[in-house]
Parts: sequence; structure tokens; C-alpha cells
Amino acid sequence: MVGKQPSASSVTVLSVDLGRTSTKTCTSRDPNQVVLIPANVAHLTVEQVRRGGFESQSTDPLVDIWLEYQGQGFAIGQLAADFGANLGVGQSKVEDALVKVLACIGYFGLQGEIAVVLGLPYYSQEQFDREKEQMISLIRSPHVMSYRGEFAAVDIQQVWVMPEGFGSLIWCEAQDKRASSPDFPSLSVAVVDIGHQTTDFLMVDRFRFARGASKSEPFAMSQFYDQVAAQIQGADSQSLSLIEAVHRPEGERFFRPRGATKPTNLDDILPSLKRSFARDLSDRLVSWLPERVTDVIVSGGGGEFFWSDLRPLLKDARLKGHLAKPSRQANSLGQYIYGEAQLVALMNKLATTQS
Repeated sequence: MVGKQPSASSVTVLSVDLGRTSTKTCTSRDPNQVVLIPANVAHLTVEQVRRGGFESQSTDPLVDIWLEYQGQGFAIGQLAADFGANLGVGQSKVEDALVKVLACIGYFGLQGEIAVVLGLPYYSQEQFDREKEQMISLIRSPHVMSYRGEFAAVDIQQVWVMPEGFGSLIWCEAQDKRASSPDFPSLSVAVVDIGHQTTDFLMVDRFRFARGASKSEPFAMSQFYDQVAAQIQGADSQSLSLIEAVHRPEGERFFRPRGATKPTNLDDILPSLKRSFARDLSDRLVSWLPERVTDVIVSGGGGEFFWSDLRPLLKDARLKGHLAKPSRQANSLGQYIYGEAQLVALMNKLATTQS
């Protein structure tokens, strides 16, 4: 989707992967520079958010993200969780998308003209097209805000939206190649992106997105967190602390819900729950998997979490399995590469037209 012409190389590409656990965002191809912001958003009054102004310069911005936009106040991430906001499981990702994009812009200190790349679940072509247009109309515009008390103005004239998970394929293809590395553009590849709210099953034939064979299912890590929380009295499955504890190494997975005097050792409950959930996930993957697939890319935070369970299944099916690395950040990095390529193509087209 193209607006007015970009001002040459001064345009920054911002990738925003709207995860339901966290927003993964970057402005480069460096995996170490991907920032993870918890997905909580609290809608507040301007007076409520301004009360944190006295400390805005000295605190870690990742735990103290707040902004003012069009007369409203917003807290994002850990600060929003402190105000009681949950992760918004079940909502459309169009909701609060603009606020999350503005938070990323503020965090990176971006100004002037920028291009934004995002992803959406692929429940159906009709829903994807509808939400894509909604997303573009919300985001493609000049925006003025106050981020943590500092004025910021950006002009977003290019917005690209792709199916969630496709960025992971682009990232895997962009890696340095060895003789044994797969040539993804010549293969029939399935991308399985296991996120918080959805598992995205994408079919890609020689880098052509197979719309009719791709889908997103609302069966993902949120259901697993529900099962974990059900085993712990007083636990909230959307608690950032619980989610963090689940993903810690064995021996360090302790979680104490509010009001409890002793923490629960998750090592006592995770192994059996993980095996059972992985079987369910595997059944869904097998029932969907198109016959022509030769290679499967697994990505997302859930992809890394369940990789050891899914890998034997893929091997038994004589499929070549590939874990995107880093798994949680791969989609954001691939989206950035896509945006970079689109911007170069746009500039080349513009240069050809003017010559």
C-alpha cells in the first residue's frame, strides 16, 4: 500500500509483530536489537499517565511505557499490567494496534517519515483483507504524540501487512547458506508459527503464498497457559510472571500467585501437560499438512517451546523440520527484510518514473 513518495534513504522501516504475549519490534536485521514489549494496553486519562512524568527520564522505558495521543492516555506493557490490563486474548489484533505502533516509535525515538510492516492472523482471505484495510487506514497518516512526556511527530506513508508467520520464512531464507541449507524458494514449505493466540499454518509453494491451503487456528499457547493456571490455586493464565516462569529453564520455574505464601514449582506439572498439549498440536498439524509439503519451518515462542516434541513427528513423516532462530524474533526480522525490499523497489520505481 503506497502513499506519497518516500524521501530517499531517510525513511526508516519499523517492523511490528503484534504478538499476544508481547509485541516484537525492530528497525534493523540484527536479532539482538529486537525489542519485546508486553502486549498489555491500559486506556487511561491524560492526568493518570502524566503522574509518572517525574520519573520518566531515570527509569527503564520497557517497564514504564506511557503516551498521550489525541487527548487520551495509554500505558503499555508492564506498566499497563500494573494498572490491571490483561493481554487482550480473544480480541482482534486491529484493536490497540495503533497504540502499540506508537509505543514502538516512541521507544526507538523515531521522527519524520517511516514505513511500517505488520502481520495479521489468516483466519480467511475475507477477514484478512478486511482487517488489513482497517489496519492500514488506522496507521497510514501523520501522527503527533507525547511519549513519556516528550513530543514526537511521525509521518507514516507506507504500511505493509502480511500473514503472520510469513516473516519467519523470509528470515530463514535470508540466513547465510551452507551447502546443506534448503533452497526455500524452490520448495513447498509449511510454516507453523505457534503464538499466544493463534497457531498459523501457512502453505508456501516456491515463495508463493497458497491462500486456499493456509489458515490460522485459535489454538495456541494461551490454551496451554490456561491448563497450567488451572493447576495452581489463584493463578491467572494471562499473568506475565506465570508466562515468564513457564519458559524458564528446568529447576528455575517457580511461580507465586498473588496471595500465596509459597511459590509453586512448575517442574512438577509442566512435563505431563507439555506432552499432552504437544500431541494435540501434532494432531492438528498432521490433519492440516498438505501432501506436497517437503519442509516445515516451526517458529514463534510456542514453536521453540514445543520443538523437541514436534521434531520426532516431522522426522517420522519424512519431512525436513527447521526451527527458525531466534524463534520468537524471526517473524519481526523477516517482516523488516520484507519492508526494506519493498521500500527499495518503491524508490527504484520512483527513480525510473522520474528519469
